[in-house]
Amino acid sequence: MDRTASKDRILRDSRNVGRVLGRLGDKWSVLVIVLLGGGVHRFNEIKRSIEGVSQQMLTRTLRGLERDGIVKRKILPASPPQVEYALTSLGGSLSKPVLALGQWACEHIEEVDEAQKLFDERQRQAD
Repeated sequence: MDRTASKDRILRDSRNVGRVLGRLGDKWSVLVIVLLGGGVHRFNEIKRSIEGVSQQMLTRTLRGLERDGIVKRKILPASPPQVEYALTSLGGSLSKPVLALGQWACEHIEEVDEAQKLFDERQRQAD
């Protein structure tokens, strides 16, 4: 599918695209997908690896990703029970574009910060 046809399809199907992006586009989901793209992790490993995520938010994020078929959860027979998380094949197919988006964010954050600063200054001057 060429770029124009792809763009047209996305715009025609904006409701479904929005549903998927609304779920997968939040920062915690992106960070979990990036991390699990490197392999299986236990809950506490994920929590330690993602700076600033609370236990409650990580639980919600993992449940949502599991519900969407992006992450699979495996309970290990141990005492106390341990849980591992991994990307499903669907999640693996999402890993590459999500990683690219994260890399773009890292590479361009200074430009975004500068654009926001200039915009805010113009807004203050206009008020």
